[in-house]
Amino acid sequence: MSAIPKTFVGFGFGAIQGGLFLYEAFRSGMFERLVVAEVVPDVVAAVRRAKGSYFVNIATRIGIEVRQVSGVEILNPTVPADERILSMALLDASEIATALPSVDFYLRGEPSVAGLITRALQAKAARRDLPHCVVYTAENNNHAAEILQKECEQFLEPAARAAVRRSSQFLNTVIGKMSGMVTDAKEIEADGLTCLVEGFSRALLVEEFNRILISRINLPEFQRGIDVFDEKPDLLPFEEAKLYGHNAVHALIGYLLQNRGHRFMSEAAGDRKLMAFAREAFLEESGAALIARHHGLDPLFAHEGFRTYADDLLARMTNPYLRDRTERITRDPRRKLAWDDRLVGTMRLALDAGIPPHRFALGAAIACEALASPMDTASQLAELWTHADEPVGRKAELIQHITEAQLKLRMEREKHEII
Repeated sequence: MSAIPKTFVGFGFGAIQGGLFLYEAFRSGMFERLVVAEVVPDVVAAVRRAKGSYFVNIATRIGIEVRQVSGVEILNPTVPADERILSMALLDASEIATALPSVDFYLRGEPSVAGLITRALQAKAARRDLPHCVVYTAENNNHAAEILQKECEQFLEPAARAAVRRSSQFLNTVIGKMSGMVTDAKEIEADGLTCLVEGFSRALLVEEFNRILISRINLPEFQRGIDVFDEKPDLLPFEEAKLYGHNAVHALIGYLLQNRGHRFMSEAAGDRKLMAFAREAFLEESGAALIARHHGLDPLFAHEGFRTYADDLLARMTNPYLRDRTERITRDPRRKLAWDDRLVGTMRLALDAGIPPHRFALGAAIACEALASPMDTASQLAELWTHADEPVGRKAELIQHITEAQLKLRMEREKHEII
């Protein structure tokens, strides 16, 4: 097995793949071959016209930097000739990354992502001339790696499963990098962005942050080509910090801005009252609850470490060069109000620690308004929350906090003292 990785393969050519995995693989200089699978014909054709090159807009603290990635082979696995090339590339791959819309896409289509990866891993397990590999799973699911591994292993006999596990490993990821694909030509021009490919009305915009956490690799003597990632023995606490810290406060700021009629997240930076409110929510509700649950596990889960984490994120969230729109942050309120998601999930975490989640309740109250349902708040939330009421009475407690926040919101609007 070669000590130097020579092939990287990615599935899905969205913002995370193009602006993180493929970008970092290119930057590392460790890969002889960069391959990405994408099923949208227009995207495949555009990158091919550019001879395997594309541009990434990187939002720094002082402006936009444009970087070019080159030498990319883009393949459409629904095209038989491309599928054959992709299958051969997977045999040589030492690092594979899935960055699909959700874990539901692992088995979707023919050939499926899980099927393609399984065939490659089975061959690697049987042949000593093929490199061992890791599979990064970047879908927004705390157990994406376990889900993909299970879906791959269903195609294998027990003996083959054991052999595959000795030569490959599925890795979860915690991706705190804010990114997006801008598809509106007017927005691209107004924001001064460089198109993904010249003449193609898509632009890839990401922040420069790249401290990505991954599961600890236990393959003997395996060396990553993408060396900027940080391995952790247990990712779940960091995944909770991402969802109930980063994502929760991001949503809270978005809803507060929406309540004030603002269009961009960066507008929060000029509102001292709003930012103080968001920081208090981050430290006193989200942070205090996370520290109570994971104290001593990592420097992050201590007051000083979490304060540094929160202040860094608040500055990054309001970076004007990200051009992050509140309508993007606040869309799909049903998901954000779900039992385990950023607003209600964070409120539950706080209540578990004995902390009243007043600030996040205000964000949830504004999100409830966005549901635009004729039902009262209790009925709306009861429809969303199908989980068991654990502990008993918790649903009623959450509804009480949110309805109290709605009353406060109405009073502040009447006084024109909106947070």
